[in-house]
Amino acid sequence: MLVLAMTRCPGLMDPNFSAVYGLVFCAGVYFPGRMAWWLPLTTLFLTDLLLNWHYGVDLINGYMLANYVAYVGILWLGRRFTARASWLSLLGGGILGAILFYLVTNTFAWMQNAEYLKTFGDWIRALTVGTSGWPQTWEFFRNTIISGGLFTGLFAGAMKLAAKMEAEEEPEEEGQSEPEPVEAEPEEAQP
Repeated sequence: MLVLAMTRCPGLMDPNFSAVYGLVFCAGVYFPGRMAWWLPLTTLFLTDLLLNWHYGVDLINGYMLANYVAYVGILWLGRRFTARASWLSLLGGGILGAILFYLVTNTFAWMQNAEYLKTFGDWIRALTVGTSGWPQTWEFFRNTIISGGLFTGLFAGAMKLAAKMEAEEEPEEEGQSEPEPVEAEPEEAQP
């Protein structure tokens, strides 16, 4: 979670290129029980407060709602997978989570931003070019998908590697923990 918080530092990564999507998805896969929900969401909320303070906007605002709806969706998606799922399946799930984030947040922007007409055509505009004064939203989408796949792949790969190394160590540990056989002393001859 500390690494997640640090990757959210302003200017560290390109817009929407973030470890968040992969980590939130993997938290759903690998964290036990309620921890899968409260730990990443609390970390995100605290870092969002700091980011909003840094940028001089309301600490809590309506756009955060869309993000948290998407985060909960990504966590829910991650909970549908198990740690035994293949790396490729987990990668696909992480990319799907990133797509979910993009669709939810840009649909919310389309609904809230007065620059968009509430038509299907302007919803597509919100998903592709966006509004004036901002980079085109397809660029955000590209960054979201690439980072979602990259960080999910890294996190899931690290977990798979750790599990493999742990499994390889178990037989050695079991062998070491077994007591050494004690040779029986010869019985003395009884008269």
